[in-house]
Order: sequence, then structure tokens, then C-alpha cells
Amino acid sequence: MNRVVHIIGCAAPPVLDLAGLLDVLAADGWTCCIALTPTAARWVDTDILAARTGHPVRVEQRLPGERDPFPPPDALLAAPLTFNTLNHWGSGHNHNVALGQLNRALGRGIPIVAVPAVSADLRAHPAYGVHLDRLVGAGVLALDPDEVTVRRPGGEKTFDWEMVAKALASRLR
Repeated sequence: MNRVVHIIGCAAPPVLDLAGLLDVLAADGWTCCIALTPTAARWVDTDILAARTGHPVRVEQRLPGERDPFPPPDALLAAPLTFNTLNHWGSGHNHNVALGQLNRALGRGIPIVAVPAVSADLRAHPAYGVHLDRLVGAGVLALDPDEVTVRRPGGEKTFDWEMVAKALASRLR
């Protein structure tokens, strides 16, 4: 069965390893579509990601009357999710395509897994807990950044994509 996941990527180090996520999800039978925050889009080669997924990488909002280039999602995966985007999402802001995708999916009841890439000091900020709790209360599965973040040789941070994929699959059971 071919399932569709919309991946929302923000400007945090794991976004540099989205190819690793695509490999894991493809092996599990997912069709992947990627939307990025504007800053994240400057960090990665969107043409390579588009070639890997077979879909354009969305960064800009569609024009009125323009068709959505993505098939409807079975699930959304916000990975990596930054402090900034999490707080905007939890407040209901909709000022970029990534937030728009997250807000619409939440309103439609589509399963969502959020993988914050947020440092311990930012997690201590009062806004983080308020917005994370609000999103979890609305049905979002949020993974613990300490459990999912791994360091590669050389110190580069990424996510344990296998753990992320298992969490995503668990939302569809």
C-alpha cells in the first residue's frame, strides 16, 4: 500500500539530512512530499529533494486557483520542527506554506508527528511548553528531542530516522 506523507522541514541541522529520511520512508512504502520554511529552503538543495520525491518542494503559498502539486496526505511529519515554527503553529499563525500545511492538517484531523529540534535552554522557555502541550492536546504526537537526536562522526546533529519512521507508522494503526 502506498501511503503519502507530507514532510514539513524547518531550519535546524537535521534538515540537512532529509535524504536519509527519504531513504527510510521509501523503504517503508511512503510517497513523500516536502514543504520547507523559507530559511530551511536556503539550507538545502530543493532540486535534489524534488528529484528524489518526484514532487516539487513547496516553499511559497499557492496562487488563487492554482492546484496543489501534492497528493492528499495520509499523515504529516514535522521534522525538524524548530522552536520558532512550533510556537507559531501552536499560536495558529499561518504565514508560510509550512505552517499552512501543519494548520490545515491539524484542522482536518490528519495524523501528525512532530520532531522538535529544540535546545534544552529553548525548551525551558515558557512559550515552548504551552504551545507543545496545546499541539499534543490537539492530537499531535511529539517525539522527545533528546531521544531522537543523534550525532554523526564529526559532531553533526541529525535524527534517528528509523525511530521517526516507526512513530509515523504507529499513527496509522
